[in-house]
Amino acid sequence: MKFYISATGIKKVTISNPGVGFGKGSGGGGGCSASRRFSGRTFLLLLLLLALVLPFIFVRFAFLVLESASVCDSPLDCMGLRLLRGGDDTSLKIGEELTRALVEETEQDVNGRVTKGSLDSFDDLVKEMTLKRRDIKAFASVTKKMLLQMERKVQSAKHHELVYWHLASHGIPKSLHCLSLRLTEEYSVNAMARTRLPPPESVSRLTDPSFHHVVILTDNVLAASVVISSTVENAVNPDKFVFHIVTDKKTYTPMHAWFAMNSASSPVVEVKGLHQYDWPQEVNFKVREMLDIHRMIWRRHYQNLKDSDFSFVEGTHEQSLQALNPSCLALLNHLRIYIPKLFPDLNKIVLLDDDVVVQRDLSSLWEMDLNGKVVGAVVDSWCGDNCCPGRTYKDYFNFSHPLISSNFVEDDCAWLFGMNVFDLKAWRQTNITEAYSTWLRLSVSSGLQLWQPGALPPTLLAFKGLTQSLDPSWHVAGLGSRSVKSPEEILKSAAVLHFSGPAKPWLEISNPEVRSLWYRYVNSSDIFIRKCKIMN
Repeated sequence: MKFYISATGIKKVTISNPGVGFGKGSGGGGGCSASRRFSGRTFLLLLLLLALVLPFIFVRFAFLVLESASVCDSPLDCMGLRLLRGGDDTSLKIGEELTRALVEETEQDVNGRVTKGSLDSFDDLVKEMTLKRRDIKAFASVTKKMLLQMERKVQSAKHHELVYWHLASHGIPKSLHCLSLRLTEEYSVNAMARTRLPPPESVSRLTDPSFHHVVILTDNVLAASVVISSTVENAVNPDKFVFHIVTDKKTYTPMHAWFAMNSASSPVVEVKGLHQYDWPQEVNFKVREMLDIHRMIWRRHYQNLKDSDFSFVEGTHEQSLQALNPSCLALLNHLRIYIPKLFPDLNKIVLLDDDVVVQRDLSSLWEMDLNGKVVGAVVDSWCGDNCCPGRTYKDYFNFSHPLISSNFVEDDCAWLFGMNVFDLKAWRQTNITEAYSTWLRLSVSSGLQLWQPGALPPTLLAFKGLTQSLDPSWHVAGLGSRSVKSPEEILKSAAVLHFSGPAKPWLEISNPEVRSLWYRYVNSSDIFIRKCKIMN
């Protein structure tokens, strides 16, 4: 069977079959005039009927010509038969032959390799088939290679887009950098920016258990201001709140300056740098060991992705790139496991990440009974049964290792970090921090293959069996992902919205659908916010 495409394209079909021709009609000479005159109405109806019928006749005729070229010795020999009984059998034969050709081509190219010089467009394919008069098997072969090449280009583009998107999430916007620099300058020239925090008359509240203590570990001045302003604005009794901000040495100065100059609109705020803590040498050694192991896990994970050219082979997910975020190596993230040592005089706190916004009063969290557990966290989800609010354990851990498979079920939901109630008194009666260090050493001895980079995986292991589930409405996470899946009514009713994921609300890549929920708590009247064009 030979199937040819004319060089003139769709306008003309040529069937190469010697011996068959069409004679000229003999009745085309000078015709006689009609003996009967038709009325204008009859003529119009006739034209309308022909306009409806002729396209179907033409399509049917063209299709039968193509069919007859492949299954008949001569098109005219079987044309009449096709017109009478239809072309179903022939259509099936052509379909079967085309399918067989594609299957054969797939079997010959099981590895999906595309040969060099493959065609790039359908126009090129038409020209190739026309000039070289290929048969249907060659057509199937070239089409298969073209589709594979196009599919690989699309997948490559998607992978690169995802990598670039995550790289964009790692940067610090110019506006935030400007804010830190201006506040640092203000700290050096303005005595008000160096005012003691909190003022002397409020120092006693820092350890008073009758107040609601909120802990924020961050190096982002703007984010910390949004967390505090949203909490205060939605609190029934804001004077009951005491905020403890722990930051690094480089951010301490601008952080202190911001809250010192905005103390009138805030309750008691303590800003403390890590350089101001005087920890025993033993604790310092454990912290350094913890950071070294996390860096080793991160480097191994990064090298694996680099060796694969950041391509997403089977078994890797978008979380693989998220794990490469610099925050996975940030000291402030990993110090959450040392909160009892950071606040030795407190018994109950609420920990808030700096990428959250508060929409409801949080006071009842301090009155909540944790039933002897150490941490209260959202585990179940607003989306119903068998639906996790965050990720499952298999997203964090390597379940092919017996140390992991013996401790967790891979499809179970992992509890959310970002808005948590901690009973520090109960924590001090356990060995959670020591268990955390033990799991880090086990990771090293197991070849750094137990979990993906980040502070949460070993934390989930250390807190196993010590977590109290909270109502899902307390904490809705995932707003920093590429697409927000939470319904609008869930977002409005949630107590805390968490922009977990790379698309933080202060970045240009953040989701515009939820960005406004965060920006409404930015102090747009502040002179430094305006000068640094934060709202732009």
